[in-house]
Amino acid sequence: MTDKQALAAPAAAAPAAPFYQAMLFWLKLGFISFGGPAGQIALMHEELVDKRRWISERRFLHALNYCMMLPGPEAQQLATYLGWLLHRTWGGVVAGLLFILPSLVLLILLAWVYIAYGDLPWVAGVFYGIKPAITVVVFQAAWRIGGRVLKNHWLWAIALSAFVAIFVLRLPFPLIVLGAGVVGYLGGRLRPELFQPGGAMPVQPLDHRPALIDDATPTPEHARFKWSSLLCLLVVGALLWLLPMALLIACYGWGGELTQMGWFFTKTALLTFGGAYAVLPYVFQGAVEQHGWVTPAQMIDGLALGESTPGPLIMVVTFVAFVGGYVLQVFGQEQAFLAGVTAAILVTWFTFLPSFLFILGGGPLVESTHNKLSFTAPLTGVTAAVVGVIVNLALFFAWHVFWPEGFTSGLDVGSLVIAGVAILLLFAAKWSVLKTLACCALMGLLISLW
Repeated sequence: MTDKQALAAPAAAAPAAPFYQAMLFWLKLGFISFGGPAGQIALMHEELVDKRRWISERRFLHALNYCMMLPGPEAQQLATYLGWLLHRTWGGVVAGLLFILPSLVLLILLAWVYIAYGDLPWVAGVFYGIKPAITVVVFQAAWRIGGRVLKNHWLWAIALSAFVAIFVLRLPFPLIVLGAGVVGYLGGRLRPELFQPGGAMPVQPLDHRPALIDDATPTPEHARFKWSSLLCLLVVGALLWLLPMALLIACYGWGGELTQMGWFFTKTALLTFGGAYAVLPYVFQGAVEQHGWVTPAQMIDGLALGESTPGPLIMVVTFVAFVGGYVLQVFGQEQAFLAGVTAAILVTWFTFLPSFLFILGGGPLVESTHNKLSFTAPLTGVTAAVVGVIVNLALFFAWHVFWPEGFTSGLDVGSLVIAGVAILLLFAAKWSVLKTLACCALMGLLISLW
């Protein structure tokens, strides 16, 4: 069949998307969404665009561009956006919750095992092998994002400036993100050809099969912007934040650990841009250096567990909160587990609540901004800066893994060997992160026992 005949052939009918089918899909996604944000986005693209045809390629990518501009986990926000577009507000809420619920339960259980049995030789050996692999994974994230975004010397300059700002000048992470966003916005106006978004997914040629929400499908009624709807959402969102925060202040005061966790992770949700790995430096600064909820080694272990479980990588905050609540015994020595679970659930709530508000409130505006560079150019600047920030985080991890007792204590040769294997598996053999972590965990166990 020629191309003209293919175009002239009758297209298949657009599919239906019953709510119960969508709910089952989001639940399934919550259990199988391994591989970090790139893998999760690719999985949603394959299922929703290619197989189910619930949304067209361009509508999917437009939603993705918005989610990548937001602070917080873009994959979870994309699931919320698509659920909202398909099935109104409750569709978005269900999609977003089911995306993180399996990860929340798993990380609470794994964090408890880590705290309760982490001193056992075989558990310590597993984490000994995982730490170097995680260091390489973070470097790989910088390499992957940089290869997609740093397409010219201006974007390279932004990345280098961000690295110097955080590594040398010790500037706050939100200030770096704000500066990069401003540069991206100005660059999009002055030199738009240099600030085209790289995107997390390549735009593929359309196969002309109709989708439920196609390129030319009119915006659904519920997705049209209304000031009354936005005001109502803001009021509900404010109450959902104020009520638990007021309860924490009443019970523990502003200086209480749970109150400070709620406040810090609210700021994390609002101030960290550029994807999951961009969140980690800010979380590290606050949770490790400022509040002392976890140690640097525990932070690396938490990142390893976050990489090894389904759901967004930002769920590492669940681990941080559980460990902090458990170790600090905010409910007393006899209720350490309850304190950890409470802290984990509270922190997850405060971390993800803004993501739902961003999507449900901003979605109607986004649906009217298709193909506007002024909407996406700041993202390009921010993502370029994130590359430099992630390199800084990777160097910090490397220091704690390869010289665990400081530079004067000598190099940990075992960790260096495991890191070398991880480099070969990730970069040369193209193994997945999960398979690489499993292999390095086995190596760590063998080295530890030996």
